Amino acid sequence: QVQLVESGGGLVQTGDSLRLSCAASGRTFTSYAMGWFRQAPGKEREFVSVISQSGITTLYADAVQGRFTISRDNAKNTVYLQMNSVKPEDTAVYYCAAKRSLIAVAADTGYDYWGQGTQVTVSS
Repeated sequence: QVQLVESGGGLVQTGDSLRLSCAASGRTFTSYAMGWFRQAPGKEREFVSVISQSGITTLYADAVQGRFTISRDNAKNTVYLQMNSVKPEDTAVYYCAAKRSLIAVAADTGYDYWGQGTQVTVSS
């Protein structure tokens, strides 16, 4: 069992930076690839980024490529999402999630564990 707790959300202005954190419980953190998803009001949840168990492999959605950076600290059981140059369209609830493989990482149905989400609001 893995429990995930996100933090770091808030209200920021266009162009600002924000770092989200996701702390995982349990001793099996390194067994899981970690992903970030987001869900804006009235929209479906969408893939943002994923990082492999070792941290070597990362993938990003086109909408955030070049602006967001995912990283993980396996000693701290924590995954991060550094958000730079944020835009109003980045406004959403951001969720972290864990899965054992790197297959179909953009599909939210394949993740085993989810956090409760943290709200990010970007004002124009």
